[in-house]
Amino acid sequence: MPNVAVVGTGFIGPVHVEALKRLNIPVRGILGSNPAKSQIAAEALGLEVAYEAFDDIVTDKQVDVVHITSPNQFHLEQASRVLESGKHVVCEKPLAMTTQETQQLVDLARQHPEQVAAVNYNVRFYPLVMHAHELIKGGALGELYTVTGGYVQDWLLKDTDWNWRLEPDKGGELRAMGDIGTHWMDLIGFVTGQKVTRLVADLETFVKQRKKPKGSVETFTGKINAASEDVEVVDVKTEDFGSVLFHYDGGARGVLNVSQVGAGRKNRLSFEISGSQASLAWDSETPNQLWMGHRDKANEIVIKDPALMAESVAPYTNYPGGHAEGFPDTFKQLYRAIYTYIEAGDYGAPKPFPTFEDGHDEVLLCEKILESHQERRWVGVD
Repeated sequence: MPNVAVVGTGFIGPVHVEALKRLNIPVRGILGSNPAKSQIAAEALGLEVAYEAFDDIVTDKQVDVVHITSPNQFHLEQASRVLESGKHVVCEKPLAMTTQETQQLVDLARQHPEQVAAVNYNVRFYPLVMHAHELIKGGALGELYTVTGGYVQDWLLKDTDWNWRLEPDKGGELRAMGDIGTHWMDLIGFVTGQKVTRLVADLETFVKQRKKPKGSVETFTGKINAASEDVEVVDVKTEDFGSVLFHYDGGARGVLNVSQVGAGRKNRLSFEISGSQASLAWDSETPNQLWMGHRDKANEIVIKDPALMAESVAPYTNYPGGHAEGFPDTFKQLYRAIYTYIEAGDYGAPKPFPTFEDGHDEVLLCEKILESHQERRWVGVD
């Protein structure tokens, strides 16, 4: 079994560690933004090594796979160095800051065909999302007409909420779209099998100034005291909200709304897909139910149950009907797909997980969304 090192000790790094441990995949160590954070995380997670520098990971001969969960600005250099060191890499989304960077990573991955280069689009691995993919692939909805939905959170609602993703030099020019919108866009591409050909977008920054703490804060815990003197007021350059219309290559039309200032919505991704024969809808806040709509018979609620779902989904559904599977399980099932693939050793086989090519596609969509918003027009997507 491959040994793993994880880069990043914020919100998502420990999520990777937990999921890997659940699969009995050995995690050797973790790297934080400084040695003290590495040590604290290693002790909290029961890991052997608290790395002091990224060099220590790429030169560690006991490490076979590196999971990158660091801020976006570091993805290009870190993922490149991992591939060049002969190790597999699993990188958080977005894959990098620009399409120039993601294309470099795609090209480098192609030069290392016997190394896995995966992107952490874990939402694909909710069991009923995979079942929806199989239903559409099998023609259950007929010709696809419309795709609507969104991704809404409230963790950046207040002007005292802060995170590194608010800073373009660390997170990129798009924030809400780049952070959570890419999850929705990747998911719809996976579920429908269709790619975007044209789009038009509108973005807005509602909280135009924020109180930035002088120290660091972690994702989802970035709330500070509004009266604190240890802050500076800064202008916000990235969007709180975005709305996009899509044209897909199969003829479908799409609508996406993304927000990080939707009070009461902690982490809701939803979609509804309508076709010539039926519709289906799914919501991440009730992930073990899939709604199916019909014209001439009663609508259905499909419950997550491996005995009732598509046979291909069964390997990624570990509990029987009535036993919920949620957010942490999607990471586990994504890594199950990745590490089963590594163990098989057939790197020419189809990849059952998101690749660097998928990561490149989502960054391309983000750049087109920004272009459309700035130029106030429809743009084509090559």
